[in-house]
Amino acid sequence: MKKRVLLGMSGGVDSSAAAIILQEKGYEVVGATLKLRPDKCDTVNGSKTCCSINDILDARRVAYKLGLDHIVLNFTQSFEKKVINNFVDEYLKGKTPNPCIYCNKHVKFVALMQRAKELDFDYIATGHYANIEYSDKAKRFLLKKSKSSKDQSYVLYNLTQEQLSRTLFPLGDLDKGEIREIALKHGLHIASKPDSQEICFVPDNNYSEFIKNFTKKEFSPGKFIDLDGNTLGMHKGIP
Repeated sequence: MKKRVLLGMSGGVDSSAAAIILQEKGYEVVGATLKLRPDKCDTVNGSKTCCSINDILDARRVAYKLGLDHIVLNFTQSFEKKVINNFVDEYLKGKTPNPCIYCNKHVKFVALMQRAKELDFDYIATGHYANIEYSDKAKRFLLKKSKSSKDQSYVLYNLTQEQLSRTLFPLGDLDKGEIREIALKHGLHIASKPDSQEICFVPDNNYSEFIKNFTKKEFSPGKFIDLDGNTLGMHKGIP
C-alpha cells in the first residue's frame, strides 16, 4: 500500500514540483492549500500580495493537471492572532520580527500535521529547501541545510521531533533551475511564476502603511538626536 502524503501547495513552482517528485517516488499525494491571510489583508490600496485567491486557484489547477485531490484549509483566525498581531506588536516595540518563523512554528506545520492525523496520512510535505536526517548516534531527527542557494532551514528551526519525523522535503538537494525544469517538463503553467519573497500579508514591503491600516492608528513623528543632543532631522514615527 502506498504511503499517503498531505502536501502543502502554495500555488508556486516549488510546491508544485514537490508534488511531481513525490508522485514519482510512489507516494499517494493530496494537495492542501492553507488560506492564512485574513480577507481584510487581501488588498490594500489596490495592491495584491502573495497567498491570494489566485494562488489558491493556481494550486488547484496544478493538482488537477497532476491528477491529485486538492483541499483548502482555512486558518485565517489563527494566522492573524499568532502571526500578524505578533508582527505588528513587535514592530511597534522597535524590534524586527520574522513572521515566516512564527507562521511555521505556530500555524503552518501545526495545521498540516493536525489535518494529516485526522485524515490518516503518513506524512506531510512542503516545498521548502531543507533536509531532514535521522541520527543513530544522537537518536533524533536533524534539520539540515539544503544544498541549494535557496536554503530555508533557518525558518524551520522550531520544528519538533514529531514534526520532523513525519515531514518530507522533496526539494532538499535541488536548485531553483532544476525545479523550474521539472515544472516545465510536465507542462505546468506556473513553471516561470516569479518567486514570492516578500512578507505575504504586507503589500509592496510597505510595513509602515500596513501597520497604520491594520491598527487604524496614526503615529507621532519624532526627532533623530545624536549623542551630543543635536537634532539631526525628523522621522515619521517608529514604523
